[in-house]
Amino acid sequence: MEFGFELALCAALEARTDWVLARQLGGGVTDPGGRVVDVVGVVPGPEFDDRARITDRSIPGVAIESAVGVGEPRRPRDALDCHPERVDGVVDAAVDAGFFSAERRGGRRYVRQTTRYPDDWFGRLVGVENKPDLGRPGDLRRQLRLDVSLALFDEVWLATESHVTGAHLNRIPEPVGVWRFDPETGERDVVREAASLPVDGPGVELLDERPLRTDVDVVSADAKRRRRRRIAERAYGKGWRTYDFPACARCAATDDARPHCEHFDAVVDPASDCGADCPGFRPGDAADVDADALRDARTPWRRDPPGVSRRQAGLDRFR
Repeated sequence: MEFGFELALCAALEARTDWVLARQLGGGVTDPGGRVVDVVGVVPGPEFDDRARITDRSIPGVAIESAVGVGEPRRPRDALDCHPERVDGVVDAAVDAGFFSAERRGGRRYVRQTTRYPDDWFGRLVGVENKPDLGRPGDLRRQLRLDVSLALFDEVWLATESHVTGAHLNRIPEPVGVWRFDPETGERDVVREAASLPVDGPGVELLDERPLRTDVDVVSADAKRRRRRRIAERAYGKGWRTYDFPACARCAATDDARPHCEHFDAVVDPASDCGADCPGFRPGDAADVDADALRDARTPWRRDPPGVSRRQAGLDRFR
């Protein structure tokens, strides 16, 4: 139920906003994977087109934050702040993405940025927690308390299919906005507006709660800024259509490329719902879906851009 609800919400947001959307991203700083945010919306900023021209992939945060510039090439181990065993992998990913160019001098690899990184490419980050059935809240209250106290996202929303009562609202932190969303029609009604969170200041990350004890970490504004950029980059490269269609004749793609099962007449999660053990399984070819083409056509994200690699004046002297 939650998977289909989540995909329906992503499809509706994609159709009605200019956001770059992704699902299931880490929403912590000290413990990035300790809070997984269901849907992340990246709102384009004034330099979005400059970012889109670089690559359609995620640029590694370590590469962006490194001392590598667009001028003189640097040795990666001197310029990247990460474990030595990670350096080569980060450099390879940045080169593959077109953000670094590499050359060899004296048998050693040197790198430089192919362009200045556009810090203002995204404006706001929106986090959405999906809870179709408020009668089964799970860890909802704790998750939303963390989102509000950490303030990593500019806005946090709860999306639900349930009728929202005053009692529900009283249990949800006041800054959190609430959408009532109908996955069948794509209609989204605002039950309560979200407040803007103080993303430019420090935050408090809830790490663990036990009887008589709560473990927290005070996160600096600079750490939040770096993490926000990494979330935006991850969202840009990942998108929300991250599933593979099953080799089943009864699973077809909707117009927005959600996996719809004819047998159950519902959108299904291929990773957990499909396979030879399914009573509706019928061997066949997987649906032929070009998710990147859809994303390119329906969002500001650009598929396979020309890149920004260029020859810089005077670089010959470094070869």
